[in-house]
Amino acid sequence: MRKQVIESSVLFVSIIKWVFLAASVGAIVGLSTSIFLKLLGLSITAATRYEYYFLLLPLAFLLSIVVVKYLAPEAEGHGTEKVIEVVHKHAGKINPMVVPVKLLATIITIAFGGSAGKEGPCAQIGAGLSSALSSLLRFDDRDRKKLVICGISAGFATVFGTPIAGAMFGVEVLFVGGLLYDVLLPSFIAGIVGFHVSSSLGISYFHEPLKFVPIFSSFFFIKVCISGIFFGLCSFMFIEVLRYFKEINKKLKMNVLYKGMIGGSVLVMLTFIFSARYLGLGLETIQSALEGDKIPGFSFILKMIFTSITLNFGGSGGIVTPIFFVGATAGNLFGHFLGLDPMVFAAIGMVSLLAGAANTPISASIMAIELFGAAVAPYAAVACIISFLMTGHRSVFPSQILSIKKSSSIVVDKGQVTEDIESVDVHFREKSVFGGISKGLDEISKGIDRIKKKK
Repeated sequence: MRKQVIESSVLFVSIIKWVFLAASVGAIVGLSTSIFLKLLGLSITAATRYEYYFLLLPLAFLLSIVVVKYLAPEAEGHGTEKVIEVVHKHAGKINPMVVPVKLLATIITIAFGGSAGKEGPCAQIGAGLSSALSSLLRFDDRDRKKLVICGISAGFATVFGTPIAGAMFGVEVLFVGGLLYDVLLPSFIAGIVGFHVSSSLGISYFHEPLKFVPIFSSFFFIKVCISGIFFGLCSFMFIEVLRYFKEINKKLKMNVLYKGMIGGSVLVMLTFIFSARYLGLGLETIQSALEGDKIPGFSFILKMIFTSITLNFGGSGGIVTPIFFVGATAGNLFGHFLGLDPMVFAAIGMVSLLAGAANTPISASIMAIELFGAAVAPYAAVACIISFLMTGHRSVFPSQILSIKKSSSIVVDKGQVTEDIESVDVHFREKSVFGGISKGLDEISKGIDRIKKKK
């Protein structure tokens, strides 16, 4: 009996400790994120007053590179990826200079038209402040990592106004197919507190419940499943486009400052050829897609290209907002092409791309409820899971660690970082569908060979 009382007492103290710590992190991140979002909004408004503001993109990339390179190299790239890397490789220890540097570099990038998101910096700012608090309190590596994950959750929750999805994102994004249950409580508290703090400070969020009354039918359900396959292929394409431009960057043997100038100049040229809709956050296009307006069919591909150039050639920012753009426009195209409701499939596409590209099907499914209402949620969840499976063992976050194999027929080592998975082997089980097909084809081939020998 005494041991049970001691156990309960220890757990009670642990709960009180983490409720207090997580609430503190949520409040700090909510305040800092609000400051960042307000500064970003003012900067975008000031820059876009001029019609050809994007002509300064080469200079913006140059400034972003200089700020990051000389003040905090850890702030390079899209923020969430760097935080994942820090949690896995450095026990969550982050240079405090990352916070102001990331804030400044991202504002410079997005304000002048760089195609990037605002959530990555918020995750990195949240993680950086949590790491600083951990150092102040002299936490060990385990508690530091937990607090940093709370910072990720709070940052994601406050930037999109999705406290539950944000909390789940923080505990789901570190591993492909794994959840950190010991961080669930503090992550939820940090996300909820951060959201309410930022809301009280005047940050407004997009919430648009769909006017959608689902009438279940096998025909509609099949279309939802097909859409999940389509969105999974779009996720696959986005990851590969990012990787392709990263390889191009590596092959250019020149100073990184020149690379930034080249990347900015290419974006200026592409903007004149196509449209300015692919610059910046692209929130207007996302809104139009969700309202059912007809969007150019190639929009989702162009956004992949604009974003890949931005993030690989000196721009600073996140990847999730561009994922939303790609998902919403791809879903809009899917709906129009098949004569379906484009608003419904733009919403499903938006969360399904997140599920596939980031390997976060649970948080993406919850986000569908928080953003679009419960009516579309069952269909969105199915599409999210299919998209997650279709994307394979790759991610827009190369530092994610693989915890599962997405099929028993695929040979891949668990525990690997997704960046190190160049290719996978396929081994069909004898009694599986593909195993039977493979065996049948082998028998047919042998039969053809026997016939040829007789002749």
